Amino acid sequence: MRIRISGTHFPLETLGPGRRLGVWFQGCPLACAGCMSRHTWAADGGRESSVGELLDLWRDALDRGAEGLTVSGGEPLEQAPALAEFLAGADLLRDAADRVREEEARPGARADFLVYTGYEQDEWDPDRLRALRHADAVVAGRFRVAEPTALVWRGSANQRLLPRTALGRARYAPHLSRRAAGPSVQVVVEAGRKPGEASAAHLLGVPARGELAFYERWLGERGLRLRERSWRP
Repeated sequence: MRIRISGTHFPLETLGPGRRLGVWFQGCPLACAGCMSRHTWAADGGRESSVGELLDLWRDALDRGAEGLTVSGGEPLEQAPALAEFLAGADLLRDAADRVREEEARPGARADFLVYTGYEQDEWDPDRLRALRHADAVVAGRFRVAEPTALVWRGSANQRLLPRTALGRARYAPHLSRRAAGPSVQVVVEAGRKPGEASAAHLLGVPARGELAFYERWLGERGLRLRERSWRP
């Protein structure tokens, strides 16, 4: 099955506990005001991938000690059948990694799956519910720029962190009311792939008020001038 994605990154350390594989789906009709990821809105943006390609990335991340998988966007539930197939495959690979650890007597916690969606629970139709079947936790709700929050991994006060499995409850219970401490954004600079192609700076996470402006200055001080910014029209 084909998937339209905006990007991937490992290790991601700002959207969920531990070192994680991050996968950002492309396309979002919700277009929340103040969204920092406007580049993920266009349904024909990003690049085309496949479930198989993403599962290869997840297998590699597990081999490198990934503690979780985070799917964001864009809006993952706009590609619900592809998300369902991806998480089902990721769950099988997670089971296989657990069995290898047991056979080799290597201790390690089971990796968890966290999905971000702008859709509230009452908007989860059967296809969306099927897509979230293997999600251990979901961050749900539109981003509302006028309702800032200090709660970890959430962009606005209305958004809810919803554990959905026993693993999700065990892993996320300590974070339901935890306030963010320290930087909430991870900076990844990617050099241009072709001669003359500009570098790109990816800010991964949920920035606090004023944090994007801080990183604009921080990058500028290090010689990286931003020509375009995904959080501005």
